[in-house]
Amino acid sequence: QVQLVESGGGLVQAGGSLRLSCGASGSIFMFTTMGWYRQAPGKQREMVAISTGGGRTNYADSVKGRFTISRDNAKNTVDLQMDSLKPEDTSVYYCYAARLSSNYWGQGIQVTVSS
Repeated sequence: QVQLVESGGGLVQAGGSLRLSCGASGSIFMFTTMGWYRQAPGKQREMVAISTGGGRTNYADSVKGRFTISRDNAKNTVDLQMDSLKPEDTSVYYCYAARLSSNYWGQGIQVTVSS
């Protein structure tokens, strides 16, 4: 059974940085896609950053230039470096991974940015 576990969230002041990490257990296969989504209270879950096969990345417009996604395919891990954080980045962040027709989600981790 595949499990994704996030770490690295917390409370930070506006302008600060945080690094989220996600590790996968239970899978011996490399995921096609790994990335991060987030969901704030009362809002829909939205894509933050995605890394697809071949090393392609895609970012939400709201985080371009501030967030950087990186992954280690050998270890099945994906990180999200978040710089110049803003209060509107406050949300629960979810790790995501996909392979073939299967999608996997982490349990979510809170990121709070104070003004």
